[in-house]
Amino acid sequence: MEGWNKLQASIGSMNLTQSANKFAKGFSSSVQATKERLGQVAPEEITELPQEYKDLEARVDALRAAHISLQKITKVYDTETYDYPTQIQESVVEFSTSISANITNFAASNLKNTNLPAPSPTAPPVFEHKTLPHALARAATSASAAVQSTIGGQEDKLGKGLALYAQGWEKIAAARLHQDAAIQTAFLHPWQQTLNTSLTVALKARQAVKVSRLELDAAKQALKNAGPARQEQARLEVENAEDDLVQKTEVAITLMKTVLENPEPIKQLNELVKAQLIYFNAAAESLSAVQGEIEELSVAAEGEYSLATTEVPLN
Repeated sequence: MEGWNKLQASIGSMNLTQSANKFAKGFSSSVQATKERLGQVAPEEITELPQEYKDLEARVDALRAAHISLQKITKVYDTETYDYPTQIQESVVEFSTSISANITNFAASNLKNTNLPAPSPTAPPVFEHKTLPHALARAATSASAAVQSTIGGQEDKLGKGLALYAQGWEKIAAARLHQDAAIQTAFLHPWQQTLNTSLTVALKARQAVKVSRLELDAAKQALKNAGPARQEQARLEVENAEDDLVQKTEVAITLMKTVLENPEPIKQLNELVKAQLIYFNAAAESLSAVQGEIEELSVAAEGEYSLATTEVPLN
């Protein structure tokens, strides 16, 4: 039992010593960083990192900046309404209608067997996509119906043109949803994942190098100011710090190279372009077909109008 107690005491002492050493290193590196920031350390006293490491650092920073820059804009594809600001007003109206329908249906269900008059159940509002293509298709459909309703079943060229326009935009609306889903899956989420994983790991490795370099320079300062009794211990601390910096620098170089050589970002960029190309091709084809038919209606309407005006008798 006594031996066990001694072992526990020994382990506790080791843990305390390790914690104390870790705290001392952290404090020394913080002091060193502050001195460097205030210009209290001569440039030649700051350990120079390998040129390869510094070059990789610059390239990783550029890669990260590129990811953030494109991510900032393309994240709109995660929100369906990015091209249709009017949807805010429509959503408020739909929300109010939905609440009203829920209250009416609740009353209709719960007042059924009472003496109070029960309202008739109300259907909730139909879900509508809030994109500009969908809105254009809905508006054109509504406009076509309004025009056609005033002529008693006869065909109206403007009404037909609006119906064709609506059909064209319905196809584009479907393509828009497909594009957004493809961009989210094949580009946006993987692109963000790169930021959250491999780039973050490389940045953490670089931070470890920075801390290790500060610890080394702090140890060098301690050796420089150490008295005779502390010289040997201070020299050992410098050697250990040098070994630690070399090891951490090599790890960081490997991780940064891995990030920079990864082909995924260019593959993801290709997926973004491909999804956009498919969408714009579908939009161009749909509008081209519609425009041809509407142009025929336009020419016919213009011809009928010219003929009608020439047939008007002159007084």
